[in-house]
Amino acid sequence: MKKNNKKDGKREKILCEKESEEDVILNMSLRPDRIKNFIGQKKLIENLKISLEATKKRNEPLEHILLSGPPGLGKTSLAHVIANEMNVSITATSGPAIERAGDLIGILTNLSEGDILFIDEIHRLAKVVEEFLYPAMENFQIDFIIDKGPYAKTIKFNLKRFTLVGATTRAGLLSAPLRGRFGMFYHFDFYEKEDLVKIVTRSAGILGIVIDKEGAEEIAGRSRGTPRVVNRLLRRVRDWSEVKSDGRITRKATQAALENHGVDELGLDFMDRKVIQSIHTSYNGGPVGIEALASTMNEEPDTIVDVVEPFLLKMGLLRRTPRGRQLTGLAYKHLGLKKESQKELF
Repeated sequence: MKKNNKKDGKREKILCEKESEEDVILNMSLRPDRIKNFIGQKKLIENLKISLEATKKRNEPLEHILLSGPPGLGKTSLAHVIANEMNVSITATSGPAIERAGDLIGILTNLSEGDILFIDEIHRLAKVVEEFLYPAMENFQIDFIIDKGPYAKTIKFNLKRFTLVGATTRAGLLSAPLRGRFGMFYHFDFYEKEDLVKIVTRSAGILGIVIDKEGAEEIAGRSRGTPRVVNRLLRRVRDWSEVKSDGRITRKATQAALENHGVDELGLDFMDRKVIQSIHTSYNGGPVGIEALASTMNEEPDTIVDVVEPFLLKMGLLRRTPRGRQLTGLAYKHLGLKKESQKELF
C-alpha cells in the first residue's frame, strides 16, 4: 500500500454514514418498498418475514421492534418496508426531536390502530420523555399531569394499539426498562460485497446511470459495507464520469473518481486515515482513550465512535483494549507506516 494519498488535504468526510440533505431526498427514491426488494441482512429478513406473516394471520398489530447497528445500513428503510407490508401508516421522528412529553402526546394520540411510530436515535430520548413512553408501550395508555401542587390533575389518554420501531446506533446506551419493552430485536451487520453490488446496480438503474459489472464491484468494494455510502459514491462517480469521461461508469472511471475524492481501495477516506495517523504519531500506536484521541484530533468523541471506529474495527485496522484504542499490524501495513516500537500490536 502506498503512503498517504495526496488528496488527504481534502477534509470532506465523503464516507460519513450520516445522511446529508441530498442523501435524504435521493435515498427516498432508492428505498425498497417491499421486503422482497430489501437486499442483504438475510437472516434478519428471514426472521422478520415469519413475524410479519404470523402477525397478519392473527390480524393484530406487531410487537414493538428495536433495530440496532451502525448508521447507513437500512434501519429507516426497513421501518418503512414494515409499514408497507402491514399496510399501515408510519410516523417518523427522532429522539432529539422529542424534547418534551407534550410533543410525544401529540404524536401518540394521532396514531391509528396498528400504525407504526418510528423513532430514530431512540437512545437520545430525554429521560422524562422515555419514562413517559413506558406505559404507552406497555398498556397503550398515557397519564399526563397538568398544573402543580394541590391543583395538579392527572389526565389519562387511551391510545390505539400501535407499534413502536426504534432505531439506534448505540444499543448499549439504551436503559434496561426501555430495552425490556421491545418484543423483537434485530441487529444490522455490515453488508457483504455481493449484496452491495446488487444495491449499486439497482440504484444505478433507478437513477438512469450506465454502469458495468466491474464499475459496480469497484464502488461496492470501497463503500465500507454500507448501502448509504454505496449510493453516495455512485453519485460522485457519476458526476466525475459525466465531466471527465463519456458518462459510463467503469472500473477505470471509478478508480480515478474515488482517488480524486481521497477514497482508497479499502474504503478509507481522510478522516479514517487521520484517526490512524493520530494514534500512530501522537500515541505510538496506542493504546489511547477516546477522549484523548478526540482532543488531539479536535473532533467530537461521538464522531469517532459512531462514524469512524466501527469500520476500522471491522476491517481489523483498530482494536479496543481495556486501556483504549490500539492500531493493529494491518493498519501499519495498509498505510505504509513504520512501527516505532518493538511491541507486537496484533
